[in-house]
Amino acid sequence: MKVDFEKQGGLIPAVIQDAKTEKVLMLGYMNQEALEKTEREGIVTFFSRSKQRLWTKGETSDNFLHVVEILKDCDEDTLLIKVNPAGPTCHTGADTCWGEKNEPGQAGWLNHLKAVIRDRKNNPSEKSYTASLFEKGTNKIAQKVGEEAVELVIEAMDNNDELFKGEAADLLFHYLVLLEQRGLDFDEIIDVLRSRHSR
Repeated sequence: MKVDFEKQGGLIPAVIQDAKTEKVLMLGYMNQEALEKTEREGIVTFFSRSKQRLWTKGETSDNFLHVVEILKDCDEDTLLIKVNPAGPTCHTGADTCWGEKNEPGQAGWLNHLKAVIRDRKNNPSEKSYTASLFEKGTNKIAQKVGEEAVELVIEAMDNNDELFKGEAADLLFHYLVLLEQRGLDFDEIIDVLRSRHSR
C-alpha cells in the first residue's frame, strides 16, 4: 500500500475501528516498517513515540488487534484499520481509549442475532427452538413467518404497544431465520431497499 509518510515526518495516524461494531477503538501512529509488519502478519503494529520502537498492540496483554481491512484516506496520509480485537483495547482495561463500551448500536445488534441464528443452523442442538425450525425446512419456516405477520397485523389494531412490539420482534426473528434458510443475508435486502430509495 502506497502511503505518504514524508508529509508528516515519517509517521502517519492510524485510526483503529472494530470491524463488527464499527466503534473507534484507538488512535496510533505508524511508520513504513510498522505498516509493512501489520500487512505481513495481520496484527496491528504501531511505532511507539514514547518507546521509540515498533510496538505490536497486545504484545504484553495478548489483546491483539487482528486486521480485517486497511484503508487509506484521499490524501494518502491517514489510515483506517478495521480489526477484530482479541480483548479490551485501552491499556486501562476499557474497551476503547475513550472509555466507551465496544457494543453495536441497536440496529447493529442484528449482526449478533444473525450470527446466533447461523450458529444454530450449523451446530444444531435438541434444546434449540431455532435449530428445530431449520430441521423442519423452508416450508415450515415460511409458514411461521406468515403466522407472525398475521399476529402483528392483529396486534396493530389494538392499543397495546407491548404486545405489538413482541409480535414485531417475533416476525423479525422468523424472517431472519427464513433468510438464513434461503442462504441470503439481511444486508442483501438492505441493498435492495437502498437501490429503491435512490430512484
